[in-house]
Amino acid sequence: MSSDNLLKIENLSIEFKTDSGVVKALKNISFEIPRGKTVGLVGESGSGKSVSSLAIMGLVPNPPGKVTSGKILYNNEDLLKKSDAEMRKIRGNQISMIFQEPMTSLNPVFTVGDQICETLMLHQNMTKKEAMAEALELLDQVGIPDPAGRIKSYPHEMSGGQRQRVMIAMAIACKPDLLIADEPTTALDVTIQKQILELLAQLQKKYGMSVLFITHDLAVIADIADEVIVMYRGDIVEKGSTDKIFIEAKHPYTKGLLSCRPSLEKNPERLPTVDDFMTVDGKEKQFDVESLKTAKGFRPITEENNVILEVKNLKKYFPLKKGFWGQVKKHVKAVDDVSLKVRKGRTLGLVGESGCGKTTLGRTILRLLESTDGSIHYNNQDITHMKGEELRNLRRNIQIIFQDPYASLNPRMTVGAAIMEPLVIHGVGGSKAERKKMAGDLMDKVGLSREMLNRYPHEFSGGQRQRICIARALAVKPDFIVCDESVSALDVSVQAQILNLLLDLQEEFNLTYVFISHDLAVVKFISDELAVMNSGKVVEFADAVSIYENPKQDYTKKLLSAIPKGKPKALLNA
Repeated sequence: MSSDNLLKIENLSIEFKTDSGVVKALKNISFEIPRGKTVGLVGESGSGKSVSSLAIMGLVPNPPGKVTSGKILYNNEDLLKKSDAEMRKIRGNQISMIFQEPMTSLNPVFTVGDQICETLMLHQNMTKKEAMAEALELLDQVGIPDPAGRIKSYPHEMSGGQRQRVMIAMAIACKPDLLIADEPTTALDVTIQKQILELLAQLQKKYGMSVLFITHDLAVIADIADEVIVMYRGDIVEKGSTDKIFIEAKHPYTKGLLSCRPSLEKNPERLPTVDDFMTVDGKEKQFDVESLKTAKGFRPITEENNVILEVKNLKKYFPLKKGFWGQVKKHVKAVDDVSLKVRKGRTLGLVGESGCGKTTLGRTILRLLESTDGSIHYNNQDITHMKGEELRNLRRNIQIIFQDPYASLNPRMTVGAAIMEPLVIHGVGGSKAERKKMAGDLMDKVGLSREMLNRYPHEFSGGQRQRICIARALAVKPDFIVCDESVSALDVSVQAQILNLLLDLQEEFNLTYVFISHDLAVVKFISDELAVMNSGKVVEFADAVSIYENPKQDYTKKLLSAIPKGKPKALLNA
């Protein structure tokens, strides 16, 4: 192995035994991680990128997983030949990992300070006092405000971005040679994502670490990775310098990943997907790429676009602090005096960082939460305090698609039963056979097969489950749908498919959407009008094009500047 390479994987194959047979997760892959460099490992869910990182850490579960061939050479020593005791000394000390979801990776019953101290005491033989002083310094390094106060906090008392910073502090505590970051910014606000990426780049430079950055989004690693490795179904299909991959990608899968993320500069009629670039067996399709780039014209609001929903001075406060006798002393003003209109057949984008009030506004509009003050009018009818049968009838017209499709589907109910449930509740359709036919038609409509109706949610991918949730929302033929972060956790290519599907359904059924997201590039692609929220208030409201071309508020400008440009710095400066 070259002295320039810290780690080298040679001909690594891993398979998993499942009820359906043997799954080959990695197929004879080879790559290197140079010393002091950042390597981006890119691919969709199921491509094998996370299995690769678990193999390096010695964390592939056996059974059902098994390494069938290959070597993982770290400083010329094969990690696959190390004992469990030897790997425990390496993990967290010489090789550290930042996991995708910090809330499930941090222990909820210990303070963040205690959890950082545990790593230092185990690997650096520090006393508790020495470890606590070092933990304080680490929290300051990763940008946690008031580290002396926050060191005593529990994970649930911190925001998502702060928890991710704690995970980074734990990972760099022993100044590792190799830092593996597994999807560390997925589902984070774009502003927090930018901060985390900048932090990782600073720490990499400060400590001279090698970094393996794993993601499904090529745009995210454009300006931090020196080299890129693209994985597809357990194979490495392309690798090279970041500039080379972005300038002259060879493989159709790489071309698809580069093309399918919404862009601030372009506004196509439809987003390209990986399927547009390659066949099922991985061969390149011959098609006109330019046909996907037809600019989507701005759809002006006309008198035909009647106001379907109007909220006036809407407020939703949550009690935060109570006095001795139970009186509320302080409130969280989640929605604070919001007024806006939504036009029929159009999409209102609702954008802002986590905690800005956008999800609370959406749920209050749907009457899933009771408002504190103000009014909600739907089709010129005041629904603010509607109850009973009236409210149930209203729910046929207004539906919601939640962020996490797995959490919103009953794991013990077939997807056919889940789609038919609202039909039964609202008395739509006659017999069970008629409802099953309607459910099958809906599955066809969202690009799935009616033969899948008897399957359970765990038998589907994340993108397929989101399609099922869309089918369920459409079951009672609504006019109005709130899409609450409904694509934020999906692979970029699956995200493109879902956004295209939502636009197709809007055109076919004249649907009205309120599309909630923290990702302004996604919102720009799908929205006609845009409301920017901050601290419970709408701080900017206009048509989507105007806001992107001429933002008025500093907060909006900050959100726009945080969006990954999707190009290496060398190309941006060219």
